[in-house]
Amino acid sequence: MAAYLFVHFKEKRTPDGEQVYFGISRDGFRWEAVNRGEPVLWSYLGDRGVRDFTIARTGGGQFVILATDLSLAYGMPYYYENRWENIARLGSKCLVMWKSEDLIRWSEQEMVKLGNEDFGCLWAPDILYDRGEGDYIVHWSSSHSRNDFGAKGIFYSRTRDFKTFSEPRLLYAGEVTNSGEVEVIDSAIYEENGAYYMFLKWAKNPARVVLLRSSSPTGEYNRVEEFDRSMECLEEGLYEAPTAFRTADGRWCLMLDFYGCGEEGQGYVPFLADSLESGKFVRADKEFSFPYGFKHGTVLQITDGEYERLRDFRKPPSWR
Repeated sequence: MAAYLFVHFKEKRTPDGEQVYFGISRDGFRWEAVNRGEPVLWSYLGDRGVRDFTIARTGGGQFVILATDLSLAYGMPYYYENRWENIARLGSKCLVMWKSEDLIRWSEQEMVKLGNEDFGCLWAPDILYDRGEGDYIVHWSSSHSRNDFGAKGIFYSRTRDFKTFSEPRLLYAGEVTNSGEVEVIDSAIYEENGAYYMFLKWAKNPARVVLLRSSSPTGEYNRVEEFDRSMECLEEGLYEAPTAFRTADGRWCLMLDFYGCGEEGQGYVPFLADSLESGKFVRADKEFSFPYGFKHGTVLQITDGEYERLRDFRKPPSWR
């Protein structure tokens, strides 16, 4: 593996923004757009818009993209009366999925139903390979009837083939405070030296991204306090959608989506650390460059050949 693919969307309140975009990089620091910065995949089912992507390379050589079925351009004004609480209870009932053998040709869009009427929204999926069980853990954030569709928690399901999925279970719920349960969303889990690290967006105390650690991919997870100290310099309530990857020199890059700005604002902000175990991340804007603001996605390591195919890819108009 010698290059990187970033699957993301654009923060545009127009239908083309909430589609699937690719960015690529040789080194993980300097990024360029694929397909001239136009969508690689379009959503035509559900809300007809997709956000919050994850991508995985399976053991069988297949690539899988999962996404949130949600359009603020279409759905927010027309389906949900411009109310987030309506989306949390009534929207995003399925995850969106595409599959590919080569990152160029993709399957037809699929709508993946996880859970039952007890689940409200299914947001921000992520995929982790569980080496111990030999399967994949798909985890996401949901509102749920367990707390009357209040504060969201993190749930997970297992699959071996991305065709059949186990019944969802609760992975992590936010701490209970005097004012009730703290909402948690946007989970991203990584393994390092046999331990598992989960980044989350925490709703309050602090209202920022936090890092948790566990000896098992499904918990119990506990806070990494050094990471909290690393994030103290950031204004609360303005960052979300953590995603991380190893750079070529072995460091960890953490990307946080900065949404404390207008539409088509900054996008991801990078931080670097020697290890997840240390929890010590340092902001590193000057070491990275992006062609535009990447929003809520996931980075995947790819081969030189895959990089070259994506670099040269131009989507014919008929593919839309």
